[in-house]
Amino acid sequence: MEEDTDFRIRFSSLCFITDHVGFHGTIKSSPSDFVVIEIDEQGQLVNKASDEPIYKVNKILPGPNNLAKKTNLDPQNLSFEERSNQEVNTLAGCSGDDQNYEPGSEKEDTIEDGTSKGEEENIDVLGSLLDEKTNELLNQFACDVKEKRNSKTELIGPSSEFSLGRILDKNQRAILHSAIRQKFPFLITVGKNSEIVVKPNLEYKELCHLVSEEEAFDFFKYLDAKKENSKFTFKPNINKDHRKAVHHFINKKFGNLVETKSFPEPNYSADNPKVVITVRFREKAHKHRKRSLHECQERKVIYTAFTLRKENLEMFEAVGFLAIKLGVIPSDFSYAGLKDKKAITYQAMVVRKVTPERLKNIEKEIEKKRMNVFNIRSVDDSLRLGQLKGNHFDIVIRNLKNQINDSANLRERILEAVENVKNKGFVNYYGPQRFGMGRKVHTDQIGLALLKSEMVKAVQLFLTPEELDDPVNRAKKYFLQTEDAKGTLSLMPEFKVRERALLESLHRFGVTEEGCIQAWFSFPHSMRIFYVHAYSSKIWNEAVSYRLATYGSRVVEGDLVCLDEDIDDEHLPSSKVHLVTEEEESANTYAIHQVVLPVLGYNIQYPKNKLGKWYQEVLSRDGLQTCRFKIPTLKLNVPGCYRKILKHPCNLSYQLIEDQDIDVTKEGSHIDEATLSLLISFDLDASCYATVCLREIMKHDF
Repeated sequence: MEEDTDFRIRFSSLCFITDHVGFHGTIKSSPSDFVVIEIDEQGQLVNKASDEPIYKVNKILPGPNNLAKKTNLDPQNLSFEERSNQEVNTLAGCSGDDQNYEPGSEKEDTIEDGTSKGEEENIDVLGSLLDEKTNELLNQFACDVKEKRNSKTELIGPSSEFSLGRILDKNQRAILHSAIRQKFPFLITVGKNSEIVVKPNLEYKELCHLVSEEEAFDFFKYLDAKKENSKFTFKPNINKDHRKAVHHFINKKFGNLVETKSFPEPNYSADNPKVVITVRFREKAHKHRKRSLHECQERKVIYTAFTLRKENLEMFEAVGFLAIKLGVIPSDFSYAGLKDKKAITYQAMVVRKVTPERLKNIEKEIEKKRMNVFNIRSVDDSLRLGQLKGNHFDIVIRNLKNQINDSANLRERILEAVENVKNKGFVNYYGPQRFGMGRKVHTDQIGLALLKSEMVKAVQLFLTPEELDDPVNRAKKYFLQTEDAKGTLSLMPEFKVRERALLESLHRFGVTEEGCIQAWFSFPHSMRIFYVHAYSSKIWNEAVSYRLATYGSRVVEGDLVCLDEDIDDEHLPSSKVHLVTEEEESANTYAIHQVVLPVLGYNIQYPKNKLGKWYQEVLSRDGLQTCRFKIPTLKLNVPGCYRKILKHPCNLSYQLIEDQDIDVTKEGSHIDEATLSLLISFDLDASCYATVCLREIMKHDF
């Protein structure tokens, strides 16, 4: 489809970082000219046959910041309590987006019977999961919190939290949560999009005003351990008002989990009226939890992993078609990343509630839809977005020509361009497919409407027709004219799975604000948040263009730089982002390839130079001055991340060929420029775009 003028302006105005001339050519002449193969976390191409699961629940995946050691938490190597804990977490199905891990929460369980463990075991657990430096920093943070509390200093400001980085494996997170809270009960651990953040426990501080610190320490260890049928007893107290205050505090903060009662001491007498407060876990809650675990064991969820090959097919359409054939819903599918439409793509996927045999049974049916499934096997869990190392590309660029008014040798121009980008990299823009290729509406516009809670507008944008006379656009046009969801459904082709799901929901709930909220829930979470991410991506593209136009390749005061070269930048915790000082600018301490810019969200910091002001002006322009990047009505939280402004292709190789497959590098070969093509292969990190890399090589907007 032809792009509209706005779309062309967006991408023709983007910057280049290299200075070669470039050349013209055609990409995606056919899907077979653009082959994309996912690279899994072990660095393997997913189109290769494999008997190994792509994800094992018992294998610790090292965090992107390498804070976690590559320790294999195999069940045989764990203590009984740790094995029990892994089983509990596997059955409980912990969320990948931890949110707050509160003592009374059953979202993630703790290592059993923590109150009976010595500190040595907690040290061992932390030592096995965290590297030495992180362990030291954690201990230092705990000491600082304790000192501040003892000195009555307010625990506020950026120094009042410490990030362990993003821990991908939920069992590893659960063990870390518990080990930290058992060793340091005066701290709490909070989960933010798989990142573990440690903070002072303000409830601990509050309890210390009522009881001794020793009692508070032991109470929070008891509370976090959640040992069934156990009890905790505070020291005897003769002051009734004081006991009442302790009762009130515990019931207010933890009443859903425990109950308190007062009992006289065994040697109670009128002369010695000492009474103790005893805390017990609520029996009813534990019985219910026990039943839930048993039910989980009885109904253990089936996960089947496979590699999906698709050709010239939009990914969400492919997932929708598979869901219909397998009798599940699209949200039962999980994947590590989105893939191009006009291409042949290979990617890892996992489907819930479907056996390998059931998936094999539909192989023939889906071939008609230009799809194949292979490497089918059982696994323990679903995939998450970003759970891949990157993508491998095999691309053919056809109809190679010089740029206008360039009379240089074409072959030399091509070799110069490829080598230049190989060595210097490219501007790491989000590619055009991130925003859709429509003429009228782009995905970022829908995302902006969602961020502003304009649910009806977002639905209308989603169903805005293009200027084409085909069944899909006729159906969309009818809807905007009539808001007749039922009538539109009868016009919408069956293969438009997303549109039909949304229309069915609108027919049921109505085209109202509430009805449109319900309609968005007809999409899986990954698809809902895709639109919000598209808006953040568009702003990031504009930001990096402004950054390069304003400061060029210099690293200036107020820039944000990545301190750890080995970290995947989109998983970069704020603790690894550094603000460049005036002295560091003068000393040229950092290079341009270390500079990162924030992708919008609630958990990022902005540059402290002209870029910071620019971000605020853009948010104001788009009506998001007060936006917290959370959409509770759609259960969407957007923490944000950081993205390097430059990237390099890896393992790059290339070959010039004629249509007759004559290698032009051989002496004496005749080159007819009209028939010359370039075969190029390279690997890119996750969330990098091959079309953007090619744009830098060719100096040509597609």
